[in-house]
Amino acid sequence: MNLFTDIHTLVVDSLVALVAEGILPEGLDFANVAVEPPRDAAHGDMATNAAMVLAKPAKMKPRDIATALADKLAADPRVTGAEVAGPGFLNVRLEASVWQDVLGKALAASSNFGRSDLGAGKRVNVEYVSANPTGPLHVGHTRGAVFGDALSSLLDFVGYDVTREYYINDGGAQVDVLARSCYLRYLEAHGQSVEFPDGTYPADYLKPVGEALKEKYGDQYVGQPEEAWLVEFRVFATEAMMDLIREDLALLNIEMDHFFSEKSLYGTGKIEDALKRLDGKGLIYRGVLEPPKGKKPDDWEPREQTLFKSTDHGDDVDRAVQKSDGSWTYFAPDIAYHNDKIERGFDGLINIFGADHGGYVKRMKAAVSALSDGKVPLDIKLCQLVKLFKDGAEFKMSKRAGTFVTLRDVVDAVGADVTRFMLLTRKNDQGFDFDLDKALEQSKDNPVFYVQYANARICSTLRKAAAQGIEATEGALAAADLSLLSHDAQLTVARKVAEWPRLVEIAARSNEPHRVAFYLYDLASELHGLYHLGKTDESLRFVNESSQSATHANLALAKAVSVVISAGLGILGVKPAEEMR
Repeated sequence: MNLFTDIHTLVVDSLVALVAEGILPEGLDFANVAVEPPRDAAHGDMATNAAMVLAKPAKMKPRDIATALADKLAADPRVTGAEVAGPGFLNVRLEASVWQDVLGKALAASSNFGRSDLGAGKRVNVEYVSANPTGPLHVGHTRGAVFGDALSSLLDFVGYDVTREYYINDGGAQVDVLARSCYLRYLEAHGQSVEFPDGTYPADYLKPVGEALKEKYGDQYVGQPEEAWLVEFRVFATEAMMDLIREDLALLNIEMDHFFSEKSLYGTGKIEDALKRLDGKGLIYRGVLEPPKGKKPDDWEPREQTLFKSTDHGDDVDRAVQKSDGSWTYFAPDIAYHNDKIERGFDGLINIFGADHGGYVKRMKAAVSALSDGKVPLDIKLCQLVKLFKDGAEFKMSKRAGTFVTLRDVVDAVGADVTRFMLLTRKNDQGFDFDLDKALEQSKDNPVFYVQYANARICSTLRKAAAQGIEATEGALAAADLSLLSHDAQLTVARKVAEWPRLVEIAARSNEPHRVAFYLYDLASELHGLYHLGKTDESLRFVNESSQSATHANLALAKAVSVVISAGLGILGVKPAEEMR
């Protein structure tokens, strides 16, 4: 149930009536007519830009259109007033019963309130994390993991069929480096003193892998040349690192639907097939690329390579897919991987990349556009860097995993729920300063605490009512007389509840789950404000000792807020608190 959609329908129907009456000309396009909350709540409950967007095509003054539309809207029983503002904006005020009705529907729908069929069951692949399997996840991966998981839940909430996917980058040279590093730990497990040359991974997290290799192979490979053990150690080490990564993800309650191995693309013909598909469209050719920007001519050795004509699909330059020596570039298996996604029948693709992959966006979008003939959209979201702060200064935590702060470090410090919520309080393409002190602070300045406290306060109130013998079951609240909720503060909370279905659709359309976190903070603020007013105005108290009817209405309002907070936190992957400890 989306009240804004209902009022938008009313506005469009009124415009159609004005056309039928000859007040507006025929042939107008209403696609850009919007209905949304006004910037200033004092101006009304909703605002529409109809007169502004139709003035030019109708060849009329905006205020003339707005005045005629206002008269039409005012005739609807839900509307108490429609006022023309400025050059032609139209502010609409609704009956209190409209907002009261929303609360009833929220209670009736419970956890399904705000769900929609926006996605219409379309299949969407969301690829996120996809860290190299060379060690535990660090704080940068954590942001991408939380963002991707919340986005997946958001899309699922509005009716998409979502597949959460991890692309294992196990086909490149970094996995050979991992195997060599594990071999050194293997020798160390046999009592040898070892040194880690530059380019290897010296961190302690590989010590258990070395011990496990010793347990499995004994001294079979001690002193043996690389060609004797590299393949087996590479497979063993990769599996060990993926087990570690799965454990890290589990700490954040993230579970992938599918893991796709890059290595599975090699030697199977999948890379060749994908490039053959592009070649069939006339997009593969032999050529020489211009030198990269910033390179001096004498630093550049032109080589003929196999190129993808990505400029035909929006890229800045064409891209190499096969080197002059016949080996594949990094881009070639990525093309094949996305071709596999398309062949699996996904209607849309979303990739969550780190900030350092910005230069990869256009070429990847070009490849998907070419492979799907523009039929499968690819949205790439970049997650900017995270800096940790403590006591007002950038904080470097334990180095047990090497030179970076791990996901485990962060979760150990503040918990999974706090980690997830905090990382979603900024848009993904903005840098994020994670203040560990603020994350644990119990104040309005801590959005996690503020939202959780609102839900815990509601749950506490419901327990208090039950302890006093007041029936506060779902049935009792569903039967409450919501017409008693007539105070401005109560209706303000109801209006915010009514925004939830609209907000969640906007967030899904833009692939921006941070909007949910912002909204929940605002909703919690309205709830806390109403609660404090009850300290001086008995009629606003959730438990009104002088009126059981008022109590049931107030508790119904509070429960509707809890319904929305629980749904929103569920999308963010955070468990709603029922009490604060």
